[in-house]
Amino acid sequence: MVPKLIRYNYTMINEKIELGKLNTLRIDRFTEPGIYLMAEDESDILLPGQYVTESMAEGQEIQVFVYTDSEDRLVATTDTPKAMVDEFGFFEVVDVADFGAFVDWGLPKDLFVPKNRQKTPFRVGDRRILRVVKDEQSERLLGVEKIKQYLSHEVEDGYYKNRPVKLLVMARTPLGYKVIVDDTYSGMLFTNEIFEDIAAGDIKKGFVKLVRKDGNMDISLQPIGTAAKTDIATDKIMQLLEENSGSLPYNYKSDADLINSVFGLSKKNYKRALTTLKDTGKIDVTDTGIYKKEDGQ
Repeated sequence: MVPKLIRYNYTMINEKIELGKLNTLRIDRFTEPGIYLMAEDESDILLPGQYVTESMAEGQEIQVFVYTDSEDRLVATTDTPKAMVDEFGFFEVVDVADFGAFVDWGLPKDLFVPKNRQKTPFRVGDRRILRVVKDEQSERLLGVEKIKQYLSHEVEDGYYKNRPVKLLVMARTPLGYKVIVDDTYSGMLFTNEIFEDIAAGDIKKGFVKLVRKDGNMDISLQPIGTAAKTDIATDKIMQLLEENSGSLPYNYKSDADLINSVFGLSKKNYKRALTTLKDTGKIDVTDTGIYKKEDGQ
């Protein structure tokens, strides 16, 4: 189920209602179909009754997503879609027709993908990576599978080494996995640097490793550098200890594949993290396992 997102007490509301985005709007009036929300320019939009809660009152500001209903009228919802306008997402095909297909994006009205925006014919049950765009002619939101035109090769300043980025995993290749970086750039995760399960459609946090001259990026799922990797690894070990009553049945001799499966770490980083945690007095490591010390912080 797509989570509902409602936030109150905003100091500023949208200047105007924006299609395909989250809008912060003020509750203007209650009606039988629902409540009308207003932007600064006094344009308003209906939030249907199914989304209205008892805690809502005139004058409150709430955050809603704006799209079009089955009659192409602007409508608000407190549900959030799998992707908004100018974002990429991984969608399941739920219906097909001669003129296009429809995919589930987490809202009552499915997202339409025109036939001329598909790479290959869609079939019900397919899962495809799409870009959500606003069609300027029809003023509708559409899904587009031909996404190459939306990936930039001119990387903005600030994409430095170890910068955290959002990743959408696209597809496996002989080298690793192609990924979309921050809904804007193309990147690559290399197989020998992946220590966790990964598949097309996954959304991951990654770190910039290198920005190439052609504008593509090399990306890592772990921070670059020994100190950064150790910090991540120690956090993972301590988290698992907390979740398992302070003990885990592993030690320095545990199999590398097992460590990868349980912790998502290379054995080298795992052993380094164990030593760091031992030296700081947070754990003991014995032949029978890893144990959190009672006085460990």
